[in-house]
Amino acid sequence: MKNLTLLLFTIFLVSCNEHERNCADFKTGKFEFTQTINGKKHTSTFSRTEKLQIETYNGKTDTASVRWVNDCEFILQKLHPKNMTEEKAISMKILFTEKNSYTFEYSFVGSNKKERGVVTKLD
Repeated sequence: MKNLTLLLFTIFLVSCNEHERNCADFKTGKFEFTQTINGKKHTSTFSRTEKLQIETYNGKTDTASVRWVNDCEFILQKLHPKNMTEEKAISMKILFTEKNSYTFEYSFVGSNKKERGVVTKLD
């Protein structure tokens, strides 16, 4: 009986820990994304409007169209791809939000391999 009570209490606590998703707050603005590749941190900054995302990474600027599927999911498609990989659209899904950041999951459209990251809103 004691184990059953402990199990029910644990399930109750886990079910109460629901993540916030105020995705509309992150549809537009200026953002920063930092990721580690081969042990080295790389940072990109980008501005997003309802229909465009302009990103600067390593001194190079690139533009992508933004198509919102719903308030928390959108598709990025580079406007000027330089190779076959850049021609592939990227599916982005905001998993949860915090005060000035969001955690997201992304993958190439049609791929099952998903990656995660955190974006910080600058303004």
